[in-house]
Amino acid sequence: MPGKVLVTGGCGYIGSHVVKQLSEAGYDVVVYDNLSTGFADALINGEELVVGDLAEVDKLDSLFNRCAFHTVLHFAAAIIAPESVALPLKYYSNNTRNTLNLITICDKYNVKRFVFSSTAAVYGVPENGYATEAGSTLPINPYGTSKLMSEWMLRDLAAATSLKYAALRYFNVAGADPLGRMGQRTPEATHLIKVSCQAALGLRDRVAVFGTDYDTPDGTGIRDYIHVEDLAAAHLAALAYLEREDSSITVNIGYGRGSSVREVIEVVKRVSGTDFEVVEEPRRPGDPAMLVSVADRAAALLDWQPQYASLEKIVADAWHWEQKIAAKGFSGGLR
Repeated sequence: MPGKVLVTGGCGYIGSHVVKQLSEAGYDVVVYDNLSTGFADALINGEELVVGDLAEVDKLDSLFNRCAFHTVLHFAAAIIAPESVALPLKYYSNNTRNTLNLITICDKYNVKRFVFSSTAAVYGVPENGYATEAGSTLPINPYGTSKLMSEWMLRDLAAATSLKYAALRYFNVAGADPLGRMGQRTPEATHLIKVSCQAALGLRDRVAVFGTDYDTPDGTGIRDYIHVEDLAAAHLAALAYLEREDSSITVNIGYGRGSSVREVIEVVKRVSGTDFEVVEEPRRPGDPAMLVSVADRAAALLDWQPQYASLEKIVADAWHWEQKIAAKGFSGGLR
C-alpha cells in the first residue's frame, strides 16, 4: 500500500470509525479535520492529525505537497437535513464549495482514488419509499442537494481525468464501536437512537416524534438504520474496489430494512430497561415519510457483508457508549 491516505473529517463520528479500520488494515492515514464536531482523541491508533478547514486552500495545498496521497476519503460536511432548510448557504458553502476545493487540489496532485461520503438524501422522496441507484435524484432539502452537486463534480472530473471515485449513499447511521472505543459524541446531535439513549439516561427530558401522520403503518417516519461499523467496512470495501477495478461506482449502503420512529424508541426502552417521556411534534421540513435502501449493488460489486445488521445490536452498542460518555463527559479522556 504505497503512499498515504487522507481522511477529511476523520475525527468525526463516521470518519473516526473508518480511520480505525483503515489503520487496522495497514493503511498509512493522515486526518484533516477542523474539530468543529470531531474530537482529536477519537484517533486511537496514533494517526497524524492536521487541524484545518477545507476552506483553507493554502493549508490543503501545503499538505498535499508534503504527502504523496494516493487516495482521499472525504467525510467533512454539515449533515442535519432540517437545519439545511433554514441555513442553505451553510450547506452549499461547507459541503459543495469545500468539496470543490478538495477535489481541485486532488486534481492538481493527481490523486487516483476518491471515496465520497454521500447520502440517501439525494433521492428525496422515492416512489414507495425505496431508493435504488437507478432511481431519480430529487432531493427535497439543501443537504441532499449539496451532496448531489458534489457527486456531479466527481462524475465530471472522473470523465475528464484518471480519477476514479466511489460515492457511497448511506442511510441512517447509528451505533458505536462494539468495544466502546468511539461513538457519536456531539451533545447537540439529532440522531434518534442517540437522543433516545440520552433520554433513557435522564440527560434529556423527553424524546420528540416529529410527525405522526405519515402514510406509514404507525404514522411515524421509517428509516433504514445501519450500524456505523458496517458502514465503515463498506468504505474499505469501496476502496478495495477502486484499487482493483478501472471504474467509478455509486452505491447505496444500507440494510434494505426500515424501522419506524416508534419502533426504534421501543427498542431503546427495552434495551435500556428504562421508560422515558415521548412527545408528538409536527413534521420537520425536509423529512420524507419513508427512506429505505435497495442495497443489492453493494453486496454484488463490493462483496460487502454486514456483520451487525440488527436494530437491537445497533441500539445496544449505542446504549453502552452513551452510558460511558455520560459517566466521563463529552470531551477528553475517554480511553
